Amino acid sequence: MSLVKNISCSLVRPYFKKLPLVRFIITILLLVTNFPVVAMKQPAQEYQLKAVFLFNFTQFVDWPPSSFDTDQSPVVIGVLGDNPFGSYLDEIVSGESIKGHPVVVRYYKNVEDVQGCHILFVALTEITNRKKAIETLKGKDILTVSDAVHFAAEGGMITFFIANNKIKFQINLESARASKMVFSSKLLRLAEIYKPG
Repeated sequence: MSLVKNISCSLVRPYFKKLPLVRFIITILLLVTNFPVVAMKQPAQEYQLKAVFLFNFTQFVDWPPSSFDTDQSPVVIGVLGDNPFGSYLDEIVSGESIKGHPVVVRYYKNVEDVQGCHILFVALTEITNRKKAIETLKGKDILTVSDAVHFAAEGGMITFFIANNKIKFQINLESARASKMVFSSKLLRLAEIYKPG
C-alpha cells in the first residue's frame, strides 16, 4: 500500500471524522508544504489528495441560504467532464455532512446539466469548453475548481497547480467575490492569489 493511501485511509481518516479543523490542516500540510509530487507513483494518487481537498472546501466556504432548497438539502460536489477521481471522491464524502447538509457527489457531462451544485471540479480539456462552462456558471453560487492550466485566468475560482514538486492552489478573488459565497480567511491565507496580467 502506498504512503498516500496509508496516510489518507488508515491514519488520517479516523481523526477526519471527529475534527474538521484537523482534517483541513492535515490536508493542507500534505498538499501545500512538504509532500512532494514525485512520491505519487500513479496519477490517481494525486487525485485522491485533490478529492480530500475538495471535501475540505465545503468547510471553509459559506454559501447563501438561497443555495439550498431546504435545511436538509445536500451540499453537492460535482465533476464536469471525465471523472479523474474514480470512486475515491464518493468514498471521501460518504456519510459526511456540513452544517446539517449531507454531502453528495454528482457527475455531469454537460454544463447545462449542472443544477443545485455547490463545488464543481471542471475536468474539461478543451479551452473553449472550459470558457463556456465558466461563462454559463457566472453569477451562480458555485465554487469552480480545476487543475487546468490558466483556469484562474479564464475566470475560474480555484486552480490546483504544481510548483517545486508540491501541489498548491490559487484563488481568483475577482471571480470569487462576484458570487455571494464567503471564503474563510484561513483558506485565503493558504492560497496564492491570482493577479491578472
